[in-house]
Amino acid sequence: MADLKKLIREVPDFPKPGILFYDITTLLKDPAGLRAVIDGLKDHYRDAQVDVVLGIEARGFIFAPALAYALGAGFVPVRKPKKLPAETVSVTYDLEYGTDTLEMHKDAVSNGARVLIVDDLLATGGTAAAAARMVESAGGQVAGLGFVVELTFLHGRARLAGREVFSLLQYDK
Repeated sequence: MADLKKLIREVPDFPKPGILFYDITTLLKDPAGLRAVIDGLKDHYRDAQVDVVLGIEARGFIFAPALAYALGAGFVPVRKPKKLPAETVSVTYDLEYGTDTLEMHKDAVSNGARVLIVDDLLATGGTAAAAARMVESAGGQVAGLGFVVELTFLHGRARLAGREVFSLLQYDK
């Protein structure tokens, strides 16, 4: 997996000065790199008995459907408000400066379903924790939370304590 880091472009001062942005678009365009990401996640969750893979808008949509296919599971999109056509459930959560909201269809997660939550990045953990709360409030069980990249220096795992968390790549700064 260390070779995958070579495929990720580092963009300084984006989206604001002092931030080093890890751009995965350069990884996505590499066929072997994309395959390694999906296979790495699949290998980790192969025995997790996942019913559905939940992908968080927007970049979670890149990985979650492919992983769901590889695991023989369904896919559930979690979106920003007012993007889904049927009845939804939502969760609002705190950000550093304000709040945000996520929604999924009310019937997307069956009672007792084992749900794998997938996103591209684990930073502070707020979005993933909100998605996990939404799954649990719908009666689902969080089978795990999988990420391509984890920024360990932001301590996002702390917000996900008690849940299985896996990331393919970690950055310490």
